[in-house]
Amino acid sequence: MSQISRGHWVICRLSYLALLAPLAAELTACGGSGNPLAAAPYDAAGQVSYSTGDGSRQVDPNRPLDISIKGDGNRITDVTATDAAGHFVRGELGADRTRWHSTSPFAAGAHYTVRVSTENANGAQGRQSIAFDTRPARDTLGVKLGPDSGDYGVGQPITAELSQPVKDPAARVVVESALHVSSVPAVTGAWHWVDDRTLHYRPREFWPTDARINVTSTLLGARIQGQLYGGEAKPVTLHTGDQVIAVTDAAAHHLTLSRNGKVQRIIPVTTGKPGFSTRNGIKVVLDKESFVRMKSSTIGIAEGSSDSYDLPVHWATRVTWSGEFVHAAPWSVGSQGSDNVSHGCTGMSTENAHWFFDQVRNGDIVQVVNSQGASMEPFGNGFGDWNLTWDQWTKGSAMGARGVNRPGGQNPSAPRPTSPARLTPRM
Repeated sequence: MSQISRGHWVICRLSYLALLAPLAAELTACGGSGNPLAAAPYDAAGQVSYSTGDGSRQVDPNRPLDISIKGDGNRITDVTATDAAGHFVRGELGADRTRWHSTSPFAAGAHYTVRVSTENANGAQGRQSIAFDTRPARDTLGVKLGPDSGDYGVGQPITAELSQPVKDPAARVVVESALHVSSVPAVTGAWHWVDDRTLHYRPREFWPTDARINVTSTLLGARIQGQLYGGEAKPVTLHTGDQVIAVTDAAAHHLTLSRNGKVQRIIPVTTGKPGFSTRNGIKVVLDKESFVRMKSSTIGIAEGSSDSYDLPVHWATRVTWSGEFVHAAPWSVGSQGSDNVSHGCTGMSTENAHWFFDQVRNGDIVQVVNSQGASMEPFGNGFGDWNLTWDQWTKGSAMGARGVNRPGGQNPSAPRPTSPARLTPRM
């Protein structure tokens, strides 16, 4: 190993220290009081004022927040206003950077924190923050999302029932944009306003098999119009199973039930006779009852007339609220597969009705074709939603094309993340 003399080592060390000296001086300058950015921010409480006051009182959520700074050379450099969930309130900074005001509404009954960053004439950084609560809403719009969480067929629409009517187009946009539907696998879907108090959501095509569907609302506290604010809405989660579709051909007098595209059984049936013809179109299973007593008086047939009846019925699968069922009809077995003799229901043997009853669940599809009856109503008598074309359906959205939730991208109806007010100031 080579030896280095002590004198040579001292010279090398001095040379090394000489090289480090300029760098050390530079580091000292960067870390010392010469750079205002390195200093701890000062308290700007005496310079910043808020239109909300000191935060000790509840604030009207309808009033915008104004922030100003006083003192020559003092400027606002950044403002963030967030609620307890971390959602940003949008805002605009004036050209001279001495004033900032909110440009998006506050929610009612919410807690907000506002943080303001400042800079003085010498470049020193200041900080100030304030917290305040907004007043609770006096008038709220409740939302009941449906159906109840559980397992459903691939034709099940989502529903939203409002506690009071919403007629104003702009208010409808606020409501619709706060109702969110997501699914795995993702689908293209949209809301449709059935009336002033009811919305339905469906995909462009039937839900996928084995899908998980989440329905939520972010309407709570949001201003809808005037003094009306959004209320609570309990989220729901749905799961679909197999794709089960039953098609009744009223002219051929048979029902074909398919599961995931494969025919499971073809059943001889009888449907509505002339004057009581079964409705054509796509219906959705609403409910199932193993036993129900059917009386003709409930559908407007006078007691004692030639068409009156009072019958115990087994294995009844309901498809309209007005009383159309798929059910056991042992009294008409001789006509099943050859003639239509019912008062509008689809009748079959007891064994077939029991089998059908066990195969279907709420939300499964039951379609009738080649009947002499009228078409199934889209709304009001069950779920006839699928009888509207996709173009007709989306025209019922208050948001138009923006209301269509497309897979593989952000839902246009969902609130977009808003940035803090550190954008280019208004000129």
